[in-house]
Amino acid sequence: MAATLASPTLTLVRPAVVDRAAVVARPAVLGARPAVLGAPAGRAARSEPHGLLGLGGLRLTRRGRVVLVVLSLLVALPLAGLGGRAVAGEPGAALEVTVHTVAPGETLWGFARQIAAPGQDVRDVVEELRDLNELASGALRVGQTILIPRA
Repeated sequence: MAATLASPTLTLVRPAVVDRAAVVARPAVLGARPAVLGAPAGRAARSEPHGLLGLGGLRLTRRGRVVLVVLSLLVALPLAGLGGRAVAGEPGAALEVTVHTVAPGETLWGFARQIAAPGQDVRDVVEELRDLNELASGALRVGQTILIPRA
């Protein structure tokens, strides 16, 4: 009898791609929680990305924390020093003034000569009158009201 040998057919099966984070190991002891393979012991598996930038597993070392604190102080201390220097000046002494309406022919130089103290430079008095009345120049217009310090 002729025996026919049937050759067994081999079928190659490609293994499926396995997500290691999703594979759950069987608990060795009854009542124990299943652990996720590939995840560190004692941590639950997370399906969402780690943190805002995907850096949830990033931790600072002690040296890194010290450097971060020192850099923060180097930035904060100069800024705090700037705020400490802002000091308001004393209010100016009260100055009695007369409101005067400019007549034809009157000038700041004429008013400055009238109110200048003996030995005081008239140019300085003109400058004070310009500052007091917030004038850009020494020119006056007829009918303009100006403030003149009382002598």
